[in-house]
Formats: sequence, structure tokens, C-alpha cells
Amino acid sequence: MPDPTPNDGAPATARFVVVWDWPLRLSHWLLAASVLIAWFTANVFDTVHEISGYTALGVLAFRLVWALVGNRYARFWNWVRPSVATLRYLGQLARGRPGRYLGLNPAGAAMAVVLLVLIGVSTISGWMQITVTFFGVAWVEHIHTWSSNLVLALVVVHVLGVLLMCWLQRENLIGGMITGRKRATDKDQSA
Repeated sequence: MPDPTPNDGAPATARFVVVWDWPLRLSHWLLAASVLIAWFTANVFDTVHEISGYTALGVLAFRLVWALVGNRYARFWNWVRPSVATLRYLGQLARGRPGRYLGLNPAGAAMAVVLLVLIGVSTISGWMQITVTFFGVAWVEHIHTWSSNLVLALVVVHVLGVLLMCWLQRENLIGGMITGRKRATDKDQSA
């Protein structure tokens, strides 16, 4: 007899919707892989480090374009919120009542913006380091090092936040970022 509930614990009668389309999911995982490879190969495997940095920069450029032409959950203006909304959401989260969003919640949206900006700073400053003009310039090296380390620290916070939301909402968000599907309910707040 087949299992009546999907892996995320939702009833078999739950309605699932595609939230994250395949270009968004592919760019998410490619960016994650290239950032991690770049970070762990720094000063060890220079060629791999540079290739993964260029890959991250290319994926970032694609993601910015996709933020203009992708589905509603990919577009910045549908999920970027004012800082007051993010702070209100964090207050609700601290009280254990964050609310559920089909797309990114305000904290996730803020984290995505900060990560995308910092990845841009890291990749561009990394590229600058190998140009004739900026080779050996201390401030460029410092910006690259600090932004890269901050990206990795925020990736850890991002993963912990996702795990917290999986636990609070009893939902497999990691599976959703692989399949693109998320359980829809009548109580969902719009993205």
C-alpha cells in the first residue's frame, strides 16, 4: 500500500504549487557550489579558485537578469520588503509565530539580498586582484578576504535559518528548493 503522505509530512490531499522554477533552483545550487568551492580552494588551487569565482560571477549575473524576467517568486519586486517588515517578521519569529510564505519570507529575502550583494563584492574584488591595475593593492585584497569570509558566515546563518523554518513549519524546504514545489494552504501569505 502506498504511503498516503509525501516525504515532507503533508497530507496526500495537499495542493502543491511550483514556487521556484528550474532556472532559479539551478542558479541557487550552482551559486552555492561555486562559492563553497572558491572559498575552500583559496590560496591552495588557484586555477580552481578562479574558475569557481568566475562561475559565481556568471551565475550572479544570470540571477540578476532572472530577477527581472523569471516567475513571480524569482522577481525582486515580489519578495524584497522594507527593513521594517523584516524586523517585524523577526519579532514574530522570536515569538514562535512567523507566518508562512509560499516564496521567501522577509528574513529569507533580506538574507538573499545581502548574500547576492556580498557575492558580487567578493567576485569583483577577486577579479580585480588579478588585473594589472589592482594586483597587490592591499585594500582590494582586504575587501576580497573580508567579503568572502562574511559570505561563508552568512551561508551558515542561511542554512540554520532554513533548518529552523523546516522545523517550525514542519516542511521540507530543502526538498522544495530541489523540486521547486511547495505545499500551498489557504493561510499562506503572498510572496
